[in-house]
Amino acid sequence: MNRRNFDIAFVGLKPGIHEFEYEINDKFFEDYQEQDFRNCIAKVKLSLEKNSGFMLLKFEVGGKLNVTCDRCGNDLPLELWDEFNIVVKIVEDPELMNDQEEDPDVYYISKGESHLRIADWIYEFVNLSIPMQRMCTPEEMGGPGCNKEVLAMLNKLDANNNSPANPLWKGLEKFKDLEDSN
Repeated sequence: MNRRNFDIAFVGLKPGIHEFEYEINDKFFEDYQEQDFRNCIAKVKLSLEKNSGFMLLKFEVGGKLNVTCDRCGNDLPLELWDEFNIVVKIVEDPELMNDQEEDPDVYYISKGESHLRIADWIYEFVNLSIPMQRMCTPEEMGGPGCNKEVLAMLNKLDANNNSPANPLWKGLEKFKDLEDSN
């Protein structure tokens, strides 16, 4: 993947809004660590508003990819949709400013810079668009995409966990409902 395709020569841009579009697939992520998703087909729309001394960047991530279902281990297709905003400020000492900045949506570049490198932001925003919980909805559970053997095993384990199997707990059941009777 040619990283230069993700560099924007902002110096030559007139003040105002400029739009860019990027097609992202699994090849884009090869330069990064191994991902826990596959078959990524995403579009990233970038709206860059150039002002004097700063730029406003709005990233729109849309598309789809496959993750492993946290419940049954099968492929789970996910839709991606999210928006992210970054303010890029042009300053004398960007390293110091970036170290001190607490807002993750503010980034500093040097007055001598001519290009904005956005590949790492795209990488981060695609990853942030993926839900933390990677499971099909209860309605989809057991559907054609599910690993029914794993689900059956989980249900069996769940049923077994409802009966007190541990001898340490034997005899303690009688105290279980004391709270409710007070």
